Amino acid sequence: MPKIEITEMTLADYDATYALLSATPGIGLRLADSRAGIERYLIRNPGLSFVARSEGRIVGCVMSGHDGRRGYLQHLAVDPEFRLQGVGSALVERCLTGLHALGIEKTHLDVLVDNLPAHRYWSRRGWKKRDDIVRYSFTKSDSDNL
Repeated sequence: MPKIEITEMTLADYDATYALLSATPGIGLRLADSRAGIERYLIRNPGLSFVARSEGRIVGCVMSGHDGRRGYLQHLAVDPEFRLQGVGSALVERCLTGLHALGIEKTHLDVLVDNLPAHRYWSRRGWKKRDDIVRYSFTKSDSDNL
């Protein structure tokens, strides 16, 4: 098994992580995932997003942040060649450890309804599916057309 190095995500990692996320079924990328959007996110949430590298190539990534009360995990992706080797779990653990150090005990994540592999992944790791809430989203540009 090749050696995996996990480091804090920086904006220099953007192109490689965006390519990995784009190639990963079940991950929805939006305008907020632009270079400028990710830069704002990384600045607002320092030390909470990570990449995994093998021989210098990014083979995994995850982003996390918080609102002061709850943590949010986003965009976990691992190159298929490196799955089932603990890369995803190691990335998530780094996020949860960082959030815990800031006093954040509860973390949420969103999974697209039809992303069955992700539903299995998270439930097998003890994350609880919520059936008592429905998420609504609002995008300012959408309201300009009302």
